[in-house]
Amino acid sequence: MEIKVLGPGCKKCHETEKVVREVIGETGVDASLEYITDLAKIAGYGIFTTPGVVIDGKVKSVGKVPSKAEVKGWLGK
Repeated sequence: MEIKVLGPGCKKCHETEKVVREVIGETGVDASLEYITDLAKIAGYGIFTTPGVVIDGKVKSVGKVPSKAEVKGWLGK
């Protein structure tokens, strides 16, 4: 599973990355996590309000910090 957190490095973006990392650790899901700060790459996903979360190429969240429950749902846990 490939997970990308998209954002320029703001507080909400870092919090989103933290939540996703914690869920990966808690669930033991086999996933790679990448934090993308390049605005052109972020826009390439159609995301213009950060933070964003993309899982296996599909946009799951835009413009907010997701809850752990939301992330677990996306990961099928």
